[in-house]
Amino acid sequence: MGIIPIISLVVFITGLSISLLLTSRGRFLLKSLVTKIKRQGWRFRSGKLNRLRSRFSKTITIAAIILAAVIAGNTVSAQVTPPPLASLKSVSVPEPNNLGDFVQNKPAAIKLGKALFWDIQVGSDGLTSCASCHFHAGADNRSKNQISPGLLRINADGTKNPDTVFNVGGAPNYQLKPEDFPFHKLSNPNDPKTVVSDRNDVSSSQGVSNAKFVDIKPGSAEDEVKTEPDPVFNVGGTNVRRVQARNTPSVINAAFNFRNFWDGRAQNIFNGVNPFGLRDPNASVVKAENPNQLKFVKVSLNNSALASQALGPPLNSFETSADGRTFQEIGDKFGRIDNTKSISGQQQDNIQVGPLLNSIQQISDRFGEIDNIKSISGLLQDVLSITGTKLPRVLAQKLSSLRPLGKQVVHPQDSVLGADSRSPQPGLKNRTYEQLVKDAFKPEWWKSNRLIQVDAKGRRTFVNTPDNSSQTDEYTLLEYNFSLFFGLAVQLYESTLIANDTPFDRFLEGNTTALTKQQQLGKQLFQGKALCIGCHVGSELTAASVSSVKKDGRIKRAPFGARSPEDNGFFNIGVRPVTDDPGLGGNDGLSGNGQGNPLSEARLAQLGKFQLLLGENPPILTPPLNPSETVSANGAFKAPGLRNVELTAPYFHNGGQATLEQVVDFYNRGGDFGVLPPLNLSPEEKQQLVAFLKGLTDDRVRYEKAPFDHPQLFVPNGHPGNSTSVTNDGTGKATDSLLEIPAVGRNGGTGTRNFLN
Repeated sequence: MGIIPIISLVVFITGLSISLLLTSRGRFLLKSLVTKIKRQGWRFRSGKLNRLRSRFSKTITIAAIILAAVIAGNTVSAQVTPPPLASLKSVSVPEPNNLGDFVQNKPAAIKLGKALFWDIQVGSDGLTSCASCHFHAGADNRSKNQISPGLLRINADGTKNPDTVFNVGGAPNYQLKPEDFPFHKLSNPNDPKTVVSDRNDVSSSQGVSNAKFVDIKPGSAEDEVKTEPDPVFNVGGTNVRRVQARNTPSVINAAFNFRNFWDGRAQNIFNGVNPFGLRDPNASVVKAENPNQLKFVKVSLNNSALASQALGPPLNSFETSADGRTFQEIGDKFGRIDNTKSISGQQQDNIQVGPLLNSIQQISDRFGEIDNIKSISGLLQDVLSITGTKLPRVLAQKLSSLRPLGKQVVHPQDSVLGADSRSPQPGLKNRTYEQLVKDAFKPEWWKSNRLIQVDAKGRRTFVNTPDNSSQTDEYTLLEYNFSLFFGLAVQLYESTLIANDTPFDRFLEGNTTALTKQQQLGKQLFQGKALCIGCHVGSELTAASVSSVKKDGRIKRAPFGARSPEDNGFFNIGVRPVTDDPGLGGNDGLSGNGQGNPLSEARLAQLGKFQLLLGENPPILTPPLNPSETVSANGAFKAPGLRNVELTAPYFHNGGQATLEQVVDFYNRGGDFGVLPPLNLSPEEKQQLVAFLKGLTDDRVRYEKAPFDHPQLFVPNGHPGNSTSVTNDGTGKATDSLLEIPAVGRNGGTGTRNFLN
């Protein structure tokens, strides 16, 4: 073969390699090629590649040598300029296109959302709120009674097989220690084969103790409940607070996510009722055409995964609610409810809702961060389903007579609530939740002279007056639609929690000294050799963002290997075996058999249900999606954004790594149970990468400056005693240890300590 063809081929392959290096997809492809060459033992012998035997072997060998030099010589390094990134300040916070159809005063809605997010009166125990698990950099830094066993474990055939053994600490109420991490221990952190021990427990967040909801007590923050024995979360037969089955992600910058929860369960479309968007055909609210004329309507708000997510925890029997409570009862808590009221209220007038009731009973706890699990010896039921979550109307009845934040001091300089502060007295002055709703939302969603009556069979009728029957419940329009108000208000508040003033962002804006030299070298690794930008792309540093999905589609093909279809932004990186937790490979539970439809949107496309359940046509893949091909969903989880990652330990969906150094070691060895390529980082490069990750911290978050300031909070922090002994409070549950988080105004404070620090 002549010299000109050789040179031409060499130039072509070299140019192709450089072109590929300019994209994250190309870097993944090339890195995978290098890894395969290393692993399969391709070697140079006598001037030839022993697996490349043809009359073009010399030509291909020369080209491969140059290709290897480009890839391996600088190891996909920063000497090839990656696509430019822009500061997060350049990205608009996504909002629903039709928000104005519901909200009449956005600042008032943000005020309502902040009050609801931080108010511990929302919880059945009068002590838990959204903020109870999201008070430290939007996440949770508690370390006592924060272990959950492998409750989401499944068998290879997908059937439930929950593990109830506490491998870390041996029992609940354990105080975690630095030496407990990582949960998957190796004698050599660079070699995944040197396993010393492996534990499938999860480090997460404690919620409420196991109890059945009986009734709200109008004017009381604490619901009337009946303690039920908990076969898992108990010490010596005394119930302790249950711990969720997945680690708590930060709510800061979560407004950029296209879907929320680790498994993507909280849909981008908000239906006003629950997290499932268009997947739930029965979800509806009530609209007043005029004060005397009501009608049931379906609502659909895009870019609202945070609103979808917000409706999970308040009714989840692991997070903040006794089993069986509804949003309407919470509202009455903040005046009135008969505990025989029906769970449902989502059908048209006089329509039987038996199938829906069955569905709700099978998915109720799924509003939280666990999946639907069958009972353990007939005792542990629906750890992550929706059985134990009625709808939001009773939450509305609970809150209607309570002073907002009535147990917590609000700083007089709070950036949102300061003007209404009663400091040093707790709560907001001259405010009720009813008035806050009316200030924020258009009157057609709360103003009516008529009531919505729900009978014992779930049939609904519009009436003028209550019938005083124990077989029916009546709700005002404001109570009935409380889930709509709760979800949108919390979303609008959380959409202000944007951390975009990090050293990294300032560096991207042109301040060349914002990052240290070590951090700049780490940035080069992040965008090159370390392959981080394969999943943490764009200004948001996650492929799960609204802008990433808009650019690349909701589903796409993996850029290497078998090029399997996958949901954009969801990856299996080998943190745990797929049987420990199916993640995106699970189902939504919205069916009579407790299974429902796949959470994976690629699998929905295979089933021909994409348009029906997601409201748009599926992307066209190349090659086209085959209904029988394997989808990459089992064990896949949403890629989180990375700003403030220095503050949000423990890490990954199982909380199994306690430090950034442990996280970098994990990626360097190619993961623990996956197919990630090893990175072969030097000790110095690891330090550079960790330094860069610390350059993603916004000091407003660190020191709780506006918009990250907040009211006073009392957080359950385990129980007095230890994992062998607790004190029974006389009702079957353990007494609490409470941690006070002081109120902070717009100028911030000293911040709260990091996990295990």
